[in-house]
Amino acid sequence: MSEHGSKAATADTAHAGETRRDFIHIAAGVAAAGGVAMVAWPFVQQLGPAGDTKAASAAEVDLSKVPEGSEIRVGIGGLPFFVRHRTAAEIARAKADDTATMRDPATDESRLVKMADGSYNAAFLITSGACTHLGCVPVGPAQGSVGEFGGWYCPCHGSHYDTSGRIRKGPAPKNLAIPEYAYISPTMIKISL
Repeated sequence: MSEHGSKAATADTAHAGETRRDFIHIAAGVAAAGGVAMVAWPFVQQLGPAGDTKAASAAEVDLSKVPEGSEIRVGIGGLPFFVRHRTAAEIARAKADDTATMRDPATDESRLVKMADGSYNAAFLITSGACTHLGCVPVGPAQGSVGEFGGWYCPCHGSHYDTSGRIRKGPAPKNLAIPEYAYISPTMIKISL
């Protein structure tokens, strides 16, 4: 009987030793992983973009500086963007063309971003300035030329976009892309890559 009790006590002690040993191994592994992470962090962080590059990936645009019926071109991160102040006639034409047959169907309103109050400012259209065919930069009011549909014309291969930046004629497969942008105030937007 006493032998049986001593074997049980020895087994419990051995089991407790394994548990402590396992805990020490796990704690050492966690500490080692933390040390490796602390050493590796600066190396991983240097692979990201520099602060000046991050700053160059966004631009704030004052819409009050864009005269009605014209556009400005903004370069962000080496990419062109158009900020167009449309006239009432251009907006009306874009809305009337919502039902036209298009290669890449989209309504004029779907190409606008809501302002802070939840309304749309249809007077301003912000698009990418790269043709969706091969990336040429279309010409528009800023260059004194508009396409057959009142928007932009790509001189490289003849794509025509309407006043909402939708492809209407030519080889381009898609509408001019709408970049990520937000209204900071009723007259200021921030365009981001």
